[in-house]
Amino acid sequence: MITHDTSNGVIHRTNPRASGEDQHRSENGFIRHDNLTHGREVTQRRDEIEQKIKADVIKHVKSQLNEVLDKALTDLMQNTVNDNHRNTDGKGSCDGRHRLKQEKMFVARCSLLDELFEINHIRTIYHMFIAALFLFALSTLAVDYIDHGRLVLDFDLFFYAFGQLNTVIWAWFLMFCYTLFGPYHVLRVWAGRYHRCEHRTCVTAVSALILCVTQLSILGIFPVYVVLKYQLPPASRFIIILEQIRFLMKSYSFIRETISVVVRNTSQKGQVLRYPSLHSYLYFLFCPTLIYREVYPRNTCIRWNYVGMNFLKVLGSVFYLYFILVRLCIPVFMNKSSQAFSTRTLILALFHAAFPGMLILMLGFYAFLHCWLNTFAEILRFADRMFYKDWWNSTSFTNYYRTWNIVVHDWLYYYGYRDFLRLSGEKFRSVATLSIFAVSAAVHEYAFTMGFGFFYPVMFCTFAGIGVRER
Repeated sequence: MITHDTSNGVIHRTNPRASGEDQHRSENGFIRHDNLTHGREVTQRRDEIEQKIKADVIKHVKSQLNEVLDKALTDLMQNTVNDNHRNTDGKGSCDGRHRLKQEKMFVARCSLLDELFEINHIRTIYHMFIAALFLFALSTLAVDYIDHGRLVLDFDLFFYAFGQLNTVIWAWFLMFCYTLFGPYHVLRVWAGRYHRCEHRTCVTAVSALILCVTQLSILGIFPVYVVLKYQLPPASRFIIILEQIRFLMKSYSFIRETISVVVRNTSQKGQVLRYPSLHSYLYFLFCPTLIYREVYPRNTCIRWNYVGMNFLKVLGSVFYLYFILVRLCIPVFMNKSSQAFSTRTLILALFHAAFPGMLILMLGFYAFLHCWLNTFAEILRFADRMFYKDWWNSTSFTNYYRTWNIVVHDWLYYYGYRDFLRLSGEKFRSVATLSIFAVSAAVHEYAFTMGFGFFYPVMFCTFAGIGVRER
């Protein structure tokens, strides 16, 4: 093909095939350019997603590491366990004295089971217990239908165990009102006169006498009188007796902490003596701890779905206990009272009670120490949820007693063991340990004796026998 250039008179010869190839090459170039642009966009988008995922993972890992670090530091600060096998040289005694000076530290943290239940494999155990509850219910329905021709669960045991609730309510309300206003008012009057009066010993002695008399009357004799006078059933008895013990421990903690603060803090002229508010004391009476502080770590909000689920779990545990008693205990022990006592009868009774007793122990732990305490902690926004440790990993009774119930263990340690050592000049550690085990055994046996209405010192032998032997 010939073309003429009219500008300079030159004739050019062009190839149509080459022109088509150039056009095709240009089109391919555009396609490759589009592909490269699209590839860059995909790569850039993928990099953005990877960076976002990486940031989320780093943030999650960082939060988990912070929680683990907080727990490790808290456990280190609260490592108040007296190791009887530690060195007895001068350095060891200095460490013991330093440990005795440490106060209870409250740190925001979750309960151990709440963290474990986030793992699917651990949550499987929880689902297995729920399945066992349904099996108990189905078996009870089947037995009722075969024996009595009906498909209605009989809850007469519930109505009997929780009978006379009106008596329980007014008795509890009276104990609560005294615990709230009695010690608080007496200590407030004593604190106002302690630094102003010249006869401090007389003022302190009179205030202590008044407190002892009122504590013994309202929180000592009155609950026992109500239980015996009205012949309350077992569950109602346990409510009264356990609340009696709780109010005694709470009021003692408030008295103990307030007295030390008042004695140390002297008011200047023209200044009003700082004293705990009634609001902080009222909060302390319901929050799940036995160590009084004016301020605790608090959560920002209340998870009402968490509260509802824990309350339903408590009800489910109560029904679980009912089915265990109906299916595993009552049919076996119904006729034991009519049989003559013998070694064979005792051994059979022990082995028949072993499995139901283990289930009841685990239910009591889960229902009270986990669900019930976490329910009140969530309602009150109480952030420190370490009510127990990993007692299931214990290899000795000593460690089990120290990790089973942290709430009671802290009270016994700070107000029993540590105060005993302070009064004795940090001597007689074995005597202090034995006294704490004896007090714990006596209180547990008192609760079970008053709750069931008979004396059978199993708890006393367990705490004062096996516990002391392996301390």
